[in-house]
Amino acid sequence: MKQFLQSDSGRFWVLVAIISISGFSQGMLLPLIAVIFEQDGVSSTLNGLSATGLYIGTLVIAPFMEPQLRRFGYKPIILFGGGLVIFSLLLFPLWKSVLFWFVLRILIGVGDQALHFSTQTWIISTSKQHRIGRNIAIYGMSFSVGFGAGPLFVPLINFHEALPFIISGVLCLIAWSLIFFLRNDFPEVSSGVHSTSNVAGRFKATLIIAWAAFLPPLGYGFLEASLNAIYPVYALRQAIPVGMVSIMLAAFSAGAIATQLPLGVLSDRIGRKRVLVIALTGGALLFAGASFFETNAWVLIGFFTVAGMFVGSTFSLGIAYMSDLVPKELLPTGNLLCGIAFSIGSLSGPIFGGLFVEVAGDTSVLLLLAAVLLAIFFLVLLKKEKPVRA
Repeated sequence: MKQFLQSDSGRFWVLVAIISISGFSQGMLLPLIAVIFEQDGVSSTLNGLSATGLYIGTLVIAPFMEPQLRRFGYKPIILFGGGLVIFSLLLFPLWKSVLFWFVLRILIGVGDQALHFSTQTWIISTSKQHRIGRNIAIYGMSFSVGFGAGPLFVPLINFHEALPFIISGVLCLIAWSLIFFLRNDFPEVSSGVHSTSNVAGRFKATLIIAWAAFLPPLGYGFLEASLNAIYPVYALRQAIPVGMVSIMLAAFSAGAIATQLPLGVLSDRIGRKRVLVIALTGGALLFAGASFFETNAWVLIGFFTVAGMFVGSTFSLGIAYMSDLVPKELLPTGNLLCGIAFSIGSLSGPIFGGLFVEVAGDTSVLLLLAAVLLAIFFLVLLKKEKPVRA
């Protein structure tokens, strides 16, 4: 068992398992707290602002991640991130306060950023070029499996409000313990503008080369956070039961899971940009179409499922697209910028989504999601540069 865990294949599947449980905790936490606050009479704007704590944490810690990864290696950063997430999850039941839970969400954001940045970079850096799409798709699919299962545990608050937090913390602890069996490793080091002492130079070079690759993660962050933190509030106001909202969110994740690997493999064959353009177009049309059927929860479930099949892979496709465009020594920087873009999208999603629900009246929040996807579609089309990865 120990020999397998220390092999390349074993390491890959341990990282996949960890990120699946991380996805579960995130997928549960967003709608869980949104529902609890809505039932307690917290306004949708404050509800949305509270949800930004997770993404504030990821943004605050992001500039410090790459130097620490190059200094300590992948394993210690994963252990730090996982430990912080577990600690924070188990503190939620101790005191129900909007401010206290906001601080805990910031800490979870810090831990999640450490987990995702280190695991994604480890996988990309050790994958062969012709298998990056496949490996990142499996990684994304595992996160989607966990994220999709998370909302299904929200109804456990009917038994005890602390139960979902405890279950999530224990599952994270089990997955986290597997990291101790892995050998530590370090990212590649280079010289010049890409050297470890020139952080600003690496950021600038990566942005110039691969700016378009950061837009799909940004859009997916906006979409995911809006669906899980704001849509439950909007749906409850449309008299849709909590149980049906959980099924809708799970249906979106199920659609993403179904096509994650096929789209990843397809992108290895026909190119990331081509697949991204198709995915963004389909997602925008489906969310716009769903806005006309909001009185029928079962029809919405169908729309959410197919929408997930289109746009549920945009984050992993964006990472794979970035890996095609940048030199290998810039992969940690590019991966970090993908995470930052995702966090910016996730941070803005609950804010703008909450404001949209407050001021837009009867206008469907799904139209906001469609508009964001459509805007990113047009911007990705503008990217003309050829891949330069060495």
